Amino acid sequence: MYVQVLPEYGLVLDPMVGIVTTAGESFAPVLEQIAILESASDDLVNMLSGEGILASSFPGREQTLKIAGGISAFWYGIAVGLFIAGIIAFELVKVK
Repeated sequence: MYVQVLPEYGLVLDPMVGIVTTAGESFAPVLEQIAILESASDDLVNMLSGEGILASSFPGREQTLKIAGGISAFWYGIAVGLFIAGIIAFELVKVK
């Protein structure tokens, strides 16, 4: 007795053992999809580190994440600094 998990790929669940297995068909389509998902997840992790080459980027753009991150941090720093300076300035004006 098996429970059909993905009939289009021939995957069934054996409830006695608790594993997903094939019902006489190949795992090849599933493994191809897993390989695509693994490359996408590796690309996301590489994007977070700011180093390395992204999967869908053009050649010669290895340092773009570092540069873009530095520019973003610069502008966020200016925005937060001006906000804090504005709060301090308004507090000084209120006191007098």
